[in-house]
Amino acid sequence: MAVFVALGAFLMTLFGGWTAQRVTDRRHLVLGLAGGLMLGVVGLDLLPEAISAAGNDVLGVPQALLLFVGGFLVAHLVERLLATRRTSHGGEDTDAVAVAQAPAAPADGDRAHAHDHTHAASSPRGPSGAVRVPQFGLTAASAMVGHSLMDGIALGAAFQAGGAIGTAVALAVIAHDFADGFNTYTITSLYGNARRKALAMLFADAAAPVVGAASTLFFTLPEQLLGSYLGFFGGALLYLAAAEILPEAHHEHPARSTLLCTVAGVAFIWLVVGVAG
Repeated sequence: MAVFVALGAFLMTLFGGWTAQRVTDRRHLVLGLAGGLMLGVVGLDLLPEAISAAGNDVLGVPQALLLFVGGFLVAHLVERLLATRRTSHGGEDTDAVAVAQAPAAPADGDRAHAHDHTHAASSPRGPSGAVRVPQFGLTAASAMVGHSLMDGIALGAAFQAGGAIGTAVALAVIAHDFADGFNTYTITSLYGNARRKALAMLFADAAAPVVGAASTLFFTLPEQLLGSYLGFFGGALLYLAAAEILPEAHHEHPARSTLLCTVAGVAFIWLVVGVAG
């Protein structure tokens, strides 16, 4: 039964990714909605569940909250390290200046060099002008795939515990997998990855709940380990929403409609959590 329900999650994830692709002409609205969905998932779904499952306190602070902060800091550190590595290989803002100052018709021997500068200048940049790193987008999307895998495991475990619990968890998983698919495609493409890579990550995210649900036929994940993972992943997801997605959404289009999309994303997750509860 859990695997059958996970197939519904598979389709819902693909639908979320398809929606993200179809509205690219309203990119600021897509990003605003994605940021709201991510904030809602973290604050209303992941973090409460993590605190409940992780249990133990460390020096008076719930273990899940410590891992939540750790996930935020690790995401920030990984992005900074990758950005530094990209800069050291020629992805600096000074490349764009070099292109502007280059001769209109470079000699044959200089064409390749000018092309390299043009390629660097076309790299996606955030609101601050910093070069976005495609590898970080893939890393973040991989974390989304890992989260969807855990959704599938949680789904299988819930049906093992009882039909009523399994139904409630199934409703939550299927509903918020739309947000997972939407966010996975958005994050991957936002960081400058090719469409085929974004689609590959989307399909991996869609398949993950099915694999996770099927795996519960062979083992059961300890509740405390699940809670710790959810806390850490929630921190990383909050970093993406607050430091990357939302600033980018309001960078060129600081419109009320973008803010309304963000609020709508949070409200949608609130509705899903409320119905599932």
